[in-house]
Amino acid sequence: MTDVKGGQKTFKVFRYDPAKGGQGHFDTFVLDIEDYYATTILDVLFRIQREQDQSLAFRYACRVAMCGSCGMVINGKEGLACKNVVGDLRTDVITLRPLNHFPVVKDLTVDMEPFFKKYEDSMPYFEPAQELQEPAVVRPDTWERKAIDMATDCIACGCCVSSCTMAFWHKDYLGPAGLNRSMTLLADSRDGLHDERLAAAMESCYNCRLEFNCTEVCPKNISPTRAIKYIHRMAVRQGPGLADRLTSTPEPKALPAPEPLTPAMSRRRFLSRSAIGLGAVAGVAIGGMVTVSAISAAFKEPERKWVSLGPLEKIMDSPGEVATIYANYQLADGFYKRDEHKPVLVSLNREKNRIIAFNSRCTHLGCTVHWDEKKKLFMCACHGGTFFPDGVVKSGPPPRPLERYKTQVKNGNLLVLEA
Repeated sequence: MTDVKGGQKTFKVFRYDPAKGGQGHFDTFVLDIEDYYATTILDVLFRIQREQDQSLAFRYACRVAMCGSCGMVINGKEGLACKNVVGDLRTDVITLRPLNHFPVVKDLTVDMEPFFKKYEDSMPYFEPAQELQEPAVVRPDTWERKAIDMATDCIACGCCVSSCTMAFWHKDYLGPAGLNRSMTLLADSRDGLHDERLAAAMESCYNCRLEFNCTEVCPKNISPTRAIKYIHRMAVRQGPGLADRLTSTPEPKALPAPEPLTPAMSRRRFLSRSAIGLGAVAGVAIGGMVTVSAISAAFKEPERKWVSLGPLEKIMDSPGEVATIYANYQLADGFYKRDEHKPVLVSLNREKNRIIAFNSRCTHLGCTVHWDEKKKLFMCACHGGTFFPDGVVKSGPPPRPLERYKTQVKNGNLLVLEA
């Protein structure tokens, strides 16, 4: 129930030497780790490099999940080495390998040039529709601000492209990151390249097969799939006559805004509304090319469910003031499903027979928080943020307290409401 704080872990790390060539291989390293929950994968790589093999090559910069440099495949799933904590990985053997679909430079380092070339092809730059003497004002409560806010945190780490099978099969596919960037500009009423950008994006949007891999692995919790469906919906609304507009040179004018997409709108609801009453298949003629987008119809909002953490009596007998317990359940949103294995921090007040369950994700960057029994504080492994036992911020940069789960006791088991 409560994971061991530290111990021995085995790491299988992919190795490739360009001087020797070949297909590469895996080397095995064994480390004694004092605290699984205070040790990131990047910390592990530093230790391997310092203590066992100085030739190990990997890329990093900020160490706080902001630059995207340390993207790699960790236990078969793309992520940032600086954000993934050893304690969150359930296996005794942890496998590290470079991102997919990119040329390997050395070991865990890949050539990101193909990524940035596709990103450049997505027309990621802003071109104003009209020259203004004063800065344009976009209110925070407008539809476009809310739509764009969901996608502007991209750090160009390449994890989404690595996870996308279509990026392998379609060499001209702009990829999830590029299309996500296109969406942020297409939703901006100030943009002067709307039609050209929409035409370029739609040619790639056709290749998306709604696998949701990009959404699942994004370290910034962006949904590129949502952005792609947003572009589809925009094309359905504005597609008729677009080819004519591209071959003419009218004065720039604001195009009708698509239906607002708010941050609270779920993926399921978004996809159902994107059909716009046209059924499951919508045909859009763009620049002589017919794009067909299959969009599932009539979804219901997913229901949050109660997840058991185990017998309450056993939890209350856990050593220390805080127990780290894993919640295991399947998250379902439409046809997108994944198995969740989330650590929950359960604060135990035995005198008052009261418990508080905290989400273990830091409210700053979503890094994993762990409990330090000596300091009596919740601490973030990455950027040094700390929280008091009641979850209130002690020192920044976290902007708000730890999120609390709703709890209940049923049949002697402690349950938390799925987040």
